[in-house]
Amino acid sequence: MDFGLVLQTDPPASRVISLMKRAERNGFTHGWTFDSAVLWQEPFVVYSQILANTTTLKVGPMVTNPGTRTWEVTASTFATLNDMFGNRTVCGIGRGDSAMRVAGRKPNTLARLGEAIDAIRDLAEGREAEVDRQRIRLPWVRDGELPVWMAAYGPKALALTGQRADGFILQLADPFLTEWMVKAVRNAAAEAGRDPDAITVCVAAPAYVGDDLAHAREQCRWFGGMVGNHVADLVSRYGEHSGMVPEALTDYIKGREGYDYSHHGRAGNPSTDFVPDEIVDRFCLLGPPEAHIEKLRALRDLGVDQFAVYDMHDAQETTIDAYGAEIIPALGD
Repeated sequence: MDFGLVLQTDPPASRVISLMKRAERNGFTHGWTFDSAVLWQEPFVVYSQILANTTTLKVGPMVTNPGTRTWEVTASTFATLNDMFGNRTVCGIGRGDSAMRVAGRKPNTLARLGEAIDAIRDLAEGREAEVDRQRIRLPWVRDGELPVWMAAYGPKALALTGQRADGFILQLADPFLTEWMVKAVRNAAAEAGRDPDAITVCVAAPAYVGDDLAHAREQCRWFGGMVGNHVADLVSRYGEHSGMVPEALTDYIKGREGYDYSHHGRAGNPSTDFVPDEIVDRFCLLGPPEAHIEKLRALRDLGVDQFAVYDMHDAQETTIDAYGAEIIPALGD
């Protein structure tokens, strides 16, 4: 199992770079960041410095979207980083939550997202692609590689992931839901004539190592609110008891009363009071190292290839070091 570190690009960028260097020293293979231009600093600028200060770490957004940048700009940016530092980028992409809504726009449609996945990959790897009904190519790209991993929860998004993406990003660490969603992605891949096992599965969730579970829960409760944004979209689209989405995912948002993006992804987010302890425990990894190892082994057995640690809490260095010293080595067996 591979491991990634997920951060927000809060200033100063030097701290983000320092934490990514620490992650690489501790055995992490991927460095991810949020991508929302209004809320945080521009991640692609920061990636250049992360890549310059690490040796093998791969970087990318978790996640970008096809609406805040034109597709040729996104592809050219990835291709430039790859040309400078070797093929060490991954494009995590989704419909767009905070990046679009904070700017007063709606998330992108799945149809647009599917077209963007193909176009961005083709352009970044040197092939011709259609963008806004215009055939274009980046003539300077040589030997480029850009895996595109799609974030998804709902049935149509999961199907699109299996049909078009190189990887699947699932932003929660509940084994029951992981099994259900990974199966949906792989079934869609098989129906599309693709190799289901060729799709990389990445589970991303907060991890907090320590014995004080009450404190850990409060530091990670924000995550249930973030996931709740996507779940609310699914409920509005499919209905609360449609059978299209597991009730294990939708039941907990009944007390949700809106969301303030100014606290997005941060400990102490006041918009997440509706999230019960049970959801925090199911969606996150909390407790001593042994508890993390046990849950990660269960996820690995379900086909998870990478666990990406959301490290937005008051124990960032401690968590990175604990994973490097005890948890990552245990998952190498």
